[in-house]
Amino acid sequence: MLILFRWLSRLPLWLLHVLGGVLGWISYLGSGRYRRRFDANAAQAGVPPRLARRAVAQSGRLVMELPYLWMRPAQASLAGKLRWDGDDLITQAHAQGKGIVFLTPHMGSFEVTAQGYAERFAAQHGPITVLYRPARKAWLRELVDTSRARPGLATAPATLAGVRQMIRALRRGEAVGLLPDQVPPGDMGVWAPFFGRPAYTMTLAARLAQQTGAVLLLAWGERLPRGRGWVVHVAPFTQPLPDASSDAAAQAESAAAVNRAMEDIIRRSPQQYLWGYDRYKTPRAELALDGAASATDHKKKD
Repeated sequence: MLILFRWLSRLPLWLLHVLGGVLGWISYLGSGRYRRRFDANAAQAGVPPRLARRAVAQSGRLVMELPYLWMRPAQASLAGKLRWDGDDLITQAHAQGKGIVFLTPHMGSFEVTAQGYAERFAAQHGPITVLYRPARKAWLRELVDTSRARPGLATAPATLAGVRQMIRALRRGEAVGLLPDQVPPGDMGVWAPFFGRPAYTMTLAARLAQQTGAVLLLAWGERLPRGRGWVVHVAPFTQPLPDASSDAAAQAESAAAVNRAMEDIIRRSPQQYLWGYDRYKTPRAELALDGAASATDHKKKD
């Protein structure tokens, strides 16, 4: 697989996106389970079928652009393929000496948002630390871990140790990135509405901002047609955010506020959202972040 990724990384981006569009439709037409989930999630959000179907090809392009993003030489810049919209918000946050918590949905190219930040801002303001869940399969875990080791980009596992790593980064005035519409492990979230249906939602985003004084920003990477690259859009987080550490009701409301912010972004370009993602699944029961324990532990050790 590593050899295949390296070979694909040498292809032009426009060709990878063409192949990705084909892959997206093969997956949609070839898997009834995936197709039903895709259609149901889009319908839940009120997206017309004709508009939602445009996201079928985009999901395949997301996969096929990964070799380009992960395996290109470290010195190969994204500058010719990447534009910014709203990057003044990043500059303002850093000018205040504050860390930044980027909230990015499963939309467009979420991989390029972190890489774009690392390339443009890391030299002056330190690396961006991105939360991730290690792949279950050993070969895939090795591929992802190796490929994501890029200059200015650090990763933190979805464990208590990983959260401590992110808190330290924020207190140094650095940036961290989260996918808040990703289903967290058990005990790491609460149930909150997402397009009108209960979805298990992480509480980490609000806690990170409130414990460190970091700025919450929304970011997503719009994929441009014909392989022209991406535009990273940055917007302020404007939802009222209660103290997520106070009680269960406040945690649920803070998670709902994050979900509303994600809904607002997704409605801007639903044809680039990953509707096939199993957003409404029940989380796996595994060792994760216990809310009260983690907050107490943070205070003791950080």
